[in-house]
Amino acid sequence: MTRAGIVTVAGKPNAGKSTLLNRIIGQKLSIVSPKPQSTRDRIVAIRTQDDVQMVVLDTPGLLNPAYPLQHAMRATSLEAVDDADVIVYVAEAIDESPPSFMQAADLAAPPGAPVLLALNKIDTLSAEQRARLEVRNPTAHLISALTGEGIDALLAEVARLLPESPFLYPGDEISTQAVRFFVSELIRETALEQLEDEVPYSIASEVEEYREGRTPLYIRAVLYVERESQKRILIGAKGARIRDIGRVSRSKIEQLVGETVYLDLWVKVLSNWRKNHAALRRLGYRLPKEHTT
Repeated sequence: MTRAGIVTVAGKPNAGKSTLLNRIIGQKLSIVSPKPQSTRDRIVAIRTQDDVQMVVLDTPGLLNPAYPLQHAMRATSLEAVDDADVIVYVAEAIDESPPSFMQAADLAAPPGAPVLLALNKIDTLSAEQRARLEVRNPTAHLISALTGEGIDALLAEVARLLPESPFLYPGDEISTQAVRFFVSELIRETALEQLEDEVPYSIASEVEEYREGRTPLYIRAVLYVERESQKRILIGAKGARIRDIGRVSRSKIEQLVGETVYLDLWVKVLSNWRKNHAALRRLGYRLPKEHTT
């Protein structure tokens, strides 16, 4: 009998959830940034190996939301928790006594799925710190999403907990999301890499046109910011910064799609979009019901 189900990767911002998803799948699907809150939507990845299929969901970091975009991000995370057959709760190993998952997610009741605690970034710890961590958290999985240490044991436990089920998707699929979604994410990741201070959190990315059937593949995309001053920063002196972002983004996209790409990249102002419900819906974010008016 095969096993299959949804594995939700959840935790506080910057715990290494996206790096873990990429490690599980064996390729880069979720963008990775040292800046917290870089994941804004659920990322769906599919791992099929032998008689086990895991539909792995990377989720936005669990936080106390301060404005509509963060409310949408939290709602996305909690929906993925509700959908899960197994929850992998990722916390940083440097925190030797992490809060429970219920505390971290601020849940009123325990989740319906079993929770596995994965203490990540053990590659940054000394032998003495690891020993203390094992004593204080005897049931936790000590892992490094960066190096792969401890991942096999974690996945074996996940597989054991998944329900007996036919595969949910064909065995050769790696995601349910369209390529243009990942293209948009790669462009935003590149902007995050090249910008400092508060500007990255004001950036949204959207692919307006994805024209296949021609060489090179034509993609028109827009980076949105909230103010004219941010637009000037993103464009840079004589357009230098946006050209750099476009060049690096194009290289990443070509690796993803396996063909040459012409990236037509624009910068536009979408005033105060993180707090504007209509703008959030336009960009594909779903607000919880109590925040839709």
